[in-house]
Amino acid sequence: MRKNDIRRDIKARKTLLSDEEKVSAALKVFKALEKTADFMMADRILMYHSLPDELSTREFIARWCDRKHFYLPRVNGVNLEILPYDESRLALGSFHIEEPTGSDTSSVEDMELIVVPAVAYDRNGNRVGRGKGYYDRLLTGSRARKIGVAYDFQLVDEIDAEPHDIRVDMVITESNFVVVR
Repeated sequence: MRKNDIRRDIKARKTLLSDEEKVSAALKVFKALEKTADFMMADRILMYHSLPDELSTREFIARWCDRKHFYLPRVNGVNLEILPYDESRLALGSFHIEEPTGSDTSSVEDMELIVVPAVAYDRNGNRVGRGKGYYDRLLTGSRARKIGVAYDFQLVDEIDAEPHDIRVDMVITESNFVVVR
């Protein structure tokens, strides 16, 4: 399926979700993530700070930030920088996403686990992002385990992947747990 068609379809499906469905889905998905060996073993975890139409990461980060070292991305031109999560050092950044402030950037090579956002995933680990390529550029060469989290309807049959697209190793939805490799 073409990426722009997927983006349009998923966006429409997200508008139909109630607040209760959003909260319930996030709880289920992140409870499943917590039970993975990848999460249990990782200390340095790159997360994303969710937009209103994404599975909310805020409660998950708050629940674990005293026991794990979380990092968030910050847009810098056409690339993402990685900075430590500190709730007191967040500011509204590019695309109206709360981003970390400061100059203490880290390398993607230092991350042990990366929770990768996307508009959709397929069972082969291919993903459709928002179309700017930020995560594909960031993840190139990363050895960290990459896990996609999503609503059930964001897991689609097939995505037309391109050579530069970086796949995830696992996808977790409310009722699906897909190990890719």
